[in-house]
Amino acid sequence: MDFLKFLAENWSLIVAAIAGITCIVGAVIKFVVLPSEKQITNLKEWLRWAVTEAEKELGSGTGQLKLRDVYDMAVERFPWVERFVTFNEFSIMVDDALDWMRDQLKSNDMIKEYVERDDRILIGNGVLVDEPIDIIDPSDKGKAE
Repeated sequence: MDFLKFLAENWSLIVAAIAGITCIVGAVIKFVVLPSEKQITNLKEWLRWAVTEAEKELGSGTGQLKLRDVYDMAVERFPWVERFVTFNEFSIMVDDALDWMRDQLKSNDMIKEYVERDDRILIGNGVLVDEPIDIIDPSDKGKAE
């Protein structure tokens, strides 16, 4: 009986204590799952590769498209990016990686050649493809192989 009387008299304090404990536990869990410095460093290193590939694939003058492409690749490779890194923070990291890439393009001829090399194949009428394809000659129609 005394316990019920205690609950009736102090229910608001009990609810406040439970809410406070819940907030504290939530904050601790959020802190624990935050990406570590090593994960951020790995992401920044990976971004150097990603912006180089995006530059090779899409060329210059496609900044926002490259940013979106690199973001999509990063979210696929590092799922925590979507939850813990704002797009603005990600954009700043990409800008840092782009600065590094531009420096490399100026000072490293091998990287410059890699980025500028076009590995696609011209198959006719100005059509470029990423991989060789079999082209069937219409005059061969009906002929046995």
